Amino acid sequence: MGLLDSVLGAVTGGQQAQAGSGGGMGGLGGIGGLLGMVASNPQLMQAVTGMLGNDGAHGGLGGLVGKFEQAGLGGMVSSWIGNGENHPVSGDQITNVLGSDAIAGMAAKMGVSPSDAAGQLSNLLPGLISHLTPNGQTPAGGLGNSGDLMGMLGGLLQKR
Repeated sequence: MGLLDSVLGAVTGGQQAQAGSGGGMGGLGGIGGLLGMVASNPQLMQAVTGMLGNDGAHGGLGGLVGKFEQAGLGGMVSSWIGNGENHPVSGDQITNVLGSDAIAGMAAKMGVSPSDAAGQLSNLLPGLISHLTPNGQTPAGGLGNSGDLMGMLGGLLQKR
């Protein structure tokens, strides 16, 4: 069983989505919404694995956390890693953290506008990062490379 298998199992049996809050898995309808969102736009899966993978442009999960901290949003990203409620993040905040050029590049690959790409990431990242960091801890070696993460997500989509 892969890391994302256990993550998504935790999502279905664990924390409740807060619909409409814009944070965590809110507005996605839980695991079905997450899988639906990724299945309907495989480029989103590539964007997320590129961000969270150790070989990604943002330096993996640790690099992404550092970017949030530099943008003054360390408390927000810490809530995703911690065991409590996930603080919501807006698309504008995602754009500020990652940079408009990075969001525009992801949007072009995803075939959506930059604001839509940032919005999709704002809906996906809090819950995903929360469940990739069990017990409020980031894995010591990171989350693996983007290919490993892509394989895990792909396997989940096949099971759907």
